[in-house]
Amino acid sequence: QVHLVESGGGLVQAGDSLRLSCAAYGRAFSNYAIGWFRQAPGKEREFVSAISWSGGTVYYADSVKGRFTISRDVAKITVSLQMNSLKPEDTAVYYCAADLEIHRLIGLMYDYWGQGTQVTVSS
Repeated sequence: QVHLVESGGGLVQAGDSLRLSCAAYGRAFSNYAIGWFRQAPGKEREFVSAISWSGGTVYYADSVKGRFTISRDVAKITVSLQMNSLKPEDTAVYYCAADLEIHRLIGLMYDYWGQGTQVTVSS
């Protein structure tokens, strides 16, 4: 079992930055790829970014490429999402999720997920 907890959300202005963290508890977390997703009110959940268990492979949605950076610490316990140049359209609840296969994350499939953290970007 893997338990995920997101943190770092908040209310910021357009152009500001935020850093989200996904902390994992449970066995063998270091074997899992981690993804970030977001869901805005009235919209479907969408893929944002993912990182492999080794940290050597990363993916980004086109909408965040060049602005967001995903990383995981050496101990592979925490995965962060650095979000720069935030836009009002980035407003959403952000979730992290874990799966053994990174390509499943890109396809919005995952074994474990957290409760989410709210990010609000004002114009």
